[in-house]
Amino acid sequence: MTSKMDIIFSPSEDIVAREIEGELIIVPLAAGIGDMEDELYTLNDTGRVIWSRLDGQASLRQIAADLAAEYDAPVAEIERDVLGLVQELARRRILVEVSPV
Repeated sequence: MTSKMDIIFSPSEDIVAREIEGELIIVPLAAGIGDMEDELYTLNDTGRVIWSRLDGQASLRQIAADLAAEYDAPVAEIERDVLGLVQELARRRILVEVSPV
């Protein structure tokens, strides 16, 4: 059985993400992406760091391990942060699961 941390995600093709004045802005391009009342999304510093690694190549476990090493933080704490953000963005269809090759 695959753990949620072994899944690979990448940004949806139905969004555009741009960094503007130090903030990452995510704009849905298709109807049904995100919430009706929220058309733009911004990520805090932690969210931006995680987002930058969601490239469709690395699993969530790999991303969390890399961030834990880079920031000298407990892996379990980083895994919770990564999983929390990814689940929220996947629920809004801003991120999509990538099938393993």
